[in-house]
Amino acid sequence: MTAKEIRESFKKFFEEKGHHIVPSAPMVIKDDPTLMFTNAGMNQFKDIILGNKAPQWSTVADSQKCLRVSGKHNDLEEVGHDTYHHTMFEMLGNWSFGDYFKEKAIDYAWEFLVDVMKIDPKLLYATVFEGYAAEGLERDNEAAGYWEKHLPADHIINGNRKDNFWEMGDTGPCGPCSEIHIDLRSEEEKAKVPGAQLVNKDNPQVIEIWNLVFMQYNRKADSSLEPLPLHVIDTGMGFERLCMALSGVKSNYDTDVFQPLIKKVGEISGKTYGKDNDVDVAMRVISDHVRTIAFSIADGQLPSNAKAGYVIRRILRRAVRYGYTFLGLKEAFMYQMIDTLIESMGDAYPELPAQADLIKHVTKEEEDSFLRTLETGMKLIDKVIADAKAGGKNAIEGREAFVLYDTYGFPLDLTQLILKENGMTVNEEDFNAEMQKQKQRARNAAQVEATDWVELQEGVTEFVGYDSTECDTAILRYRKVKQKNNEFYQIVLGKTPFYAEMGGQVGDHGTLTVGDEVIEITNTKRENNLPVHIAKKLPSNPAAPVHAAIDMEMRHAIECNHTATHLIHSALRQVLGTHVEQKGSYVDAHALRFDFSHFKKVTPEEIREVEHVANAMVRGAIAREEHRDMAIDAAREMGAMALFGEKYGDKVRVIKYGNSVELCGGTHVVNTGNIGMIRIVSEGSVAAGIRRIEAVTGKEVENMLDGLQDTMLEIRAMLNNAPDALVAIKKSLAENVALQKQIEGFVQDRINNLKSSLLERAEEINGINVATLSGNVMADVVRGVALAIKADGAQRTAFLAATQDAGKPMLTVMFTDDLVKEGMKAGNVVKEAAKLIQGGGGGQPGLAQAGGRNTEGLGAAMDKMKELLG
Repeated sequence: MTAKEIRESFKKFFEEKGHHIVPSAPMVIKDDPTLMFTNAGMNQFKDIILGNKAPQWSTVADSQKCLRVSGKHNDLEEVGHDTYHHTMFEMLGNWSFGDYFKEKAIDYAWEFLVDVMKIDPKLLYATVFEGYAAEGLERDNEAAGYWEKHLPADHIINGNRKDNFWEMGDTGPCGPCSEIHIDLRSEEEKAKVPGAQLVNKDNPQVIEIWNLVFMQYNRKADSSLEPLPLHVIDTGMGFERLCMALSGVKSNYDTDVFQPLIKKVGEISGKTYGKDNDVDVAMRVISDHVRTIAFSIADGQLPSNAKAGYVIRRILRRAVRYGYTFLGLKEAFMYQMIDTLIESMGDAYPELPAQADLIKHVTKEEEDSFLRTLETGMKLIDKVIADAKAGGKNAIEGREAFVLYDTYGFPLDLTQLILKENGMTVNEEDFNAEMQKQKQRARNAAQVEATDWVELQEGVTEFVGYDSTECDTAILRYRKVKQKNNEFYQIVLGKTPFYAEMGGQVGDHGTLTVGDEVIEITNTKRENNLPVHIAKKLPSNPAAPVHAAIDMEMRHAIECNHTATHLIHSALRQVLGTHVEQKGSYVDAHALRFDFSHFKKVTPEEIREVEHVANAMVRGAIAREEHRDMAIDAAREMGAMALFGEKYGDKVRVIKYGNSVELCGGTHVVNTGNIGMIRIVSEGSVAAGIRRIEAVTGKEVENMLDGLQDTMLEIRAMLNNAPDALVAIKKSLAENVALQKQIEGFVQDRINNLKSSLLERAEEINGINVATLSGNVMADVVRGVALAIKADGAQRTAFLAATQDAGKPMLTVMFTDDLVKEGMKAGNVVKEAAKLIQGGGGGQPGLAQAGGRNTEGLGAAMDKMKELLG
């Protein structure tokens, strides 16, 4: 079976079992502060598992694109060195939310693997949780009993808490799990060592392919466990590993998931896979990483220097390093692999072909940029090696290796390889210490301490903020949170008019009124899809009725800016072309930011036209058309643009203003006329193929125009209230140019006169004609005199100057070319003499200068320079 057939057979199997097949959520997560990337199939169902949202279907299945760059067996620096770990991978999964539990989950897994995929049951092993006495947890005999229907006792293995008790995090849903492992070794190897002895022992041919998680507990902040009201089945099967098992090969990279990419790398590099270990590792790294990069860009996460973008940039640079070092690829190459990837995966993931041009463009730009950095890093490591050897050392400091890693992207193994070629080593212990310090800094910055939720009422939050700005409600639960020495409370309401930060729109501020007590809400965040209200204190009686009201002035300003992003998007597509797509936005009460795909600079004329088109829609006073709970197919037929990386359900919300039709969950003005006016204040590049517009609306436009008018009045006043300021400025500039030319003429005359007089009274020192200059002289004049003497054609002539300009001392030394050929170096002379003016400097052998702080030392410095001529 091909990879495509395996993926589809999984979906078909569970669809026939009554599961609803859902599309993969984006690999990049935008609205969950606890995660940057989807790292497991359950991520898109977290809000259901946590009880924050009712499930639309009780049983679902999918193929989910995931990214793991840390944690168990997923260290980025190890990917490519073995045959079965990856950064980006697909996870096949099935879920039950309160429907079936352990028995059916085990039966379904067995039926799919053995009856549908035709895997020999003798190859399969199952692990079950062995129990953990410290927490009063017994062995999962229930799961073991169900496995006994399918497997002999010696194929059912106890697993410890680390391997067989799954937890979402430090707190939250958790439970025992049952892993399915497969033994792919030869019959000879199996005869020597039973597979049961190699399960969970990191043997590349005895591997886990499917994990069945039985969520039945909730982990509280004090680490105690309580039963979950809703039992959940969460399974995850490694698609790439399943393909390997079914293909009869020994490596994930030998399947048709990766082989087309590996062959493409071979074509580009002229190398052959399977002949050299270093080459093979490089090809595996590149074929793995190019998938991660392409899917991340398609989901809207571009490489950058912050958070998720930094992770993607680091992965891209790792691939470039391996290509550069082991495949001899000194120019961008990964962008050439995108079409091959699309051929393999474009059918299952249509976002790849839809974003093909952007993916290629961004990847190439990032590759080119890093290759330049890599060259710089190579020069730096050459210098580090040379300095170490000059000092009689055969090792470099771990701190120096860490700088290479942190600044230039050199992993320790690459630095060690280069050092080994030079007969040197690195202090690895110090390097690891520096790495640990960095990780600790990152942990400290992100550390959040939270108490358990205090439950006052059961229920799920209802958002009423599309229709109401205030409402009567009640607190469902609350907890205290401490982050970076800042303490605050998170409050969950039964009904709320507060919009929780999402989709680039900031959260609402406002108040909660409980009797005579007013609690200020300083922000509204979204955590696991749950609107959480941030407050510095709690009401004295949290169980009392609450009246919630948002800050209306702030909300209106935000709505103006959010709607303006839609109008600007529509205008950009009209002016620049329909290739323009939104790649990110941010709106608050003061301004808006809109990122979009476009491959060249937007001209001032185009910016003005975009602004005019958008403002025509404002003046048109177009009423908002809002469609809630619309079927996504109907929304697309209506012309709605499904923006990148959004996780939309079958029902969506559509916002329409004339030709602008978009899927959007944010709040918007009732009528475009409410915006008043849109003013674009800047446009520029933020990444390869991505431009950014920043703009203001409404009252902020007034403030901006007031500022421009005030500036204009000040300019006119400076021009003696000239009736036409532009004419007056042009006249002033012309006069300034003429005066500048006069000054330049006077300076040149001064230089020529000084040159002549200094040469006439030059003294001879050790056979050298020495012209000297002291006193208050402009720095430009001193340098001009030095160059003029040099250009005069004089032989065996030196120029020494010890001058000051605006109270700052300066030394200048010039030697004619014949003296330089004799070995004289102006830089050495000026560097030594500069000590007497408490300064330093240098330059070329023929001309050097130095500055300092002590004008009193100029005379002594002149004497020193003369002395050094000997």
